[in-house]
Amino acid sequence: MANLKIGGMILRSLFKKPATQMYPVIPKEWKERTRGRIEIDIDDCIFCGICARKCPTDAITVNRTAKTWTIERMGCVQCSCCVDVCPKSCLNNVAGYTSPDVVKIVDTFTKAEETPQVEEALKSDAVSVPEATGAE
Repeated sequence: MANLKIGGMILRSLFKKPATQMYPVIPKEWKERTRGRIEIDIDDCIFCGICARKCPTDAITVNRTAKTWTIERMGCVQCSCCVDVCPKSCLNNVAGYTSPDVVKIVDTFTKAEETPQVEEALKSDAVSVPEATGAE
């Protein structure tokens, strides 16, 4: 009698859709409001460190003097605490997760220093452009 039950289960499974997805071949479709990996817009960051203090797993490190923001991807639990408390809204969740790996992934973002000449040019409304002299 047990053979009939197993045979019936095998026949039913032959004509059903597979229970799993072919993930590498068919990419996963992320649903709306899915938490994913944390991304930062480093140009808007003021390096206040509130995100690092609120992180329950201490996965975020902020260095004000070096202007670096570091996240341990395997330590982050995607709870969105850092995204919620960021005063400049420079952190956000991006659909998708960090790929599993044998090495712990640590991403470090560094804010590019602006030179005084660039800062002066940004402050002034009129930027002079040197005239081109062409030898024809």
